[in-house]
Amino acid sequence: MSSPRLLFFFLYVLIGLVAFNTAQPEFFSHSCSNTGNYSSNSVYQSNLNSLLSSLSSNNNITYGFYNQSFGRDPDRVYAIALCRGDVLLDDCRRCVNDSASRILQDCPNQKEAIGWYDNCMIRYSNASIFGVTRVRPMLALLNINNVTSIDQFNQALRTLMDKLRSEASSGSSLRKFATGEAAGPDFLTIYALAQCTPDLSSLQCNDCLDQAARFIPGCCNGKIGGRVVTPSCNLRYEIARFYNSTVPLPSPPPQSTPPPFSPPPKGKDSNTARTVVIVVVPIVCVVIFIICLCIFLRRRRIRQTPKPEPMDEINSADSLQFDFGTIRAATDNFSDANKLGQGGFGSVYKGRLSNGQDIAVKRLSSGSGQGDLEFKNEVLLVAKLQHRNLVRLQGFCLEGIERLLIYEFVPNRSLDHFLFDPNKRSHLDWERRYKIIGGIARGLVYLHEDSRLRIIHRDLKASNILLDAEMNPKISDFGMARLFVLDQTQGNTSRIVGTYGYMAPEYAMHGQFSVKSDVYSFGVLLLEILSGQRNNSFRIGENVEDLLTYAWRNWREGTCLNLIDPNLRDGSRNEMMRCIHIGLLCVQENVADRPTMASVVLMLNSYSLTLPVPSPPAFFMSSSSGSENLFSQSYYSERTESTNEKSEIIPLSTNEASITELYPR
Repeated sequence: MSSPRLLFFFLYVLIGLVAFNTAQPEFFSHSCSNTGNYSSNSVYQSNLNSLLSSLSSNNNITYGFYNQSFGRDPDRVYAIALCRGDVLLDDCRRCVNDSASRILQDCPNQKEAIGWYDNCMIRYSNASIFGVTRVRPMLALLNINNVTSIDQFNQALRTLMDKLRSEASSGSSLRKFATGEAAGPDFLTIYALAQCTPDLSSLQCNDCLDQAARFIPGCCNGKIGGRVVTPSCNLRYEIARFYNSTVPLPSPPPQSTPPPFSPPPKGKDSNTARTVVIVVVPIVCVVIFIICLCIFLRRRRIRQTPKPEPMDEINSADSLQFDFGTIRAATDNFSDANKLGQGGFGSVYKGRLSNGQDIAVKRLSSGSGQGDLEFKNEVLLVAKLQHRNLVRLQGFCLEGIERLLIYEFVPNRSLDHFLFDPNKRSHLDWERRYKIIGGIARGLVYLHEDSRLRIIHRDLKASNILLDAEMNPKISDFGMARLFVLDQTQGNTSRIVGTYGYMAPEYAMHGQFSVKSDVYSFGVLLLEILSGQRNNSFRIGENVEDLLTYAWRNWREGTCLNLIDPNLRDGSRNEMMRCIHIGLLCVQENVADRPTMASVVLMLNSYSLTLPVPSPPAFFMSSSSGSENLFSQSYYSERTESTNEKSEIIPLSTNEASITELYPR
């Protein structure tokens, strides 16, 4: 090997060693609490850094457990580190050192956080956590392989867990940890461990492990291995030995007085230090230069190949799963006082979590026929939809036949609550209505073009547009949405679901839907926002007329101002007229003539753009259809209606597949 290549080889090895020694492995799970954030360079950050630096000191981890606080209120920080009871002391110290660095990377600026490795756990908070039992967040992990004799296996596991819970809770203030094994069916041996943070009392430890053990049937029933971890305790079982049963509990060290501090000697040692600096600094500079060069060359090479998709922020459905007891407590056992709506999908309740966060809980109707795994996968896909004009899915809950969807709570209810109420309509001046129109359009562009999945909503209407505290619109209710692959533009269905009056004609009559189906619904909604009247009950004095017919007739006769809500006394008439023009373009009968939502956003924001002349809208609904009484259920709606299709009563807004029908992009 030539000298330059040999030099480069050694530098490459050195770079690898540096990277290996400085990078911390990822937690198998972590939780960043939303109880509050601290600002950069604040007193709280300084106290947290000091505490974690002390935590990672080799002298502080002696028995596999560490608890300490630092600073003064209100910026005081509390921290706990716990190693698994069978881990050797050196491994424990390395694990805690990694976790003290990693937790700040995964939870920057959060005042409370927790992270789990296989060998240790770290936790800090701005409130006292010593001697306090906490079982939330509760995380379950499972082995995907099944046992053959489930009942016998569960009985043996339950007996073993009861024994270990008793042993662990009766441990000392140095360690509350127990391991054991039991004979299972089919010649299997079950190995298990149970552990609490030793600052808990025996009763607290027993209660914590009991709650964790009761979570096993819901997460890991019939599996050959499983694990449940909480901030205060954890347990695990496998059919292979995974713990070291030979590690003894260390004895307390003898009391001794630390030697007085003495300054380092001068002279020869100082010269040695100077020499080390002179040698090391140039080497480090060369290494940094080589690293930068390698990064530059690598990026140049990567440009030639497709970039991999970035790591998902949410990487498992388990991270979104709520405990049923938590949601039941948050909604006061789903009391009528907290009920927000009722519909074909089930009921919606307002709830408040223990941290003070308000949520909206959909309690889905049973009978969807969908498996737990499919339900979790759909939740995971919808939870990745992140846009300011979409209602955010916070998580889900599965327990028995119960299926719950947890959304962010939007305080101002739905758009129809204001728009179609003669008294509340005045709260929506033109500036707010124009902002709502633009927000809905941007949300649809995200669903159609910018998200990783092409999503057709299929039930866009006023009752599915929620308004936050600043009256910003958020599209909700993806119960009937369809997901398309990347290049797919249209689809067919034999099951027509949605709301008559908002349906595009090709969908209502032939089951053909596409992004242009949502464009049609948006056009109807836009004309409703302008007029303040429902599409199928537009009142002109004593007469009731179809909104689209009335809008087209006034457009053709040049009297569009007749369409505008009389409450809109102020505001730009040019903007209103342009919106009527855009609405009529969206509801044209020919699918190809309708603009895309990206074009609609451009039309709303660019007055220099000349709009095409619209053709007559689709008139596929008539007053004889009975549509005047057909309003499907929304996120917050308080009505439940259905329509008769082929002699079968089907709720219009039924949740036909929990959340979506899956066609991954």
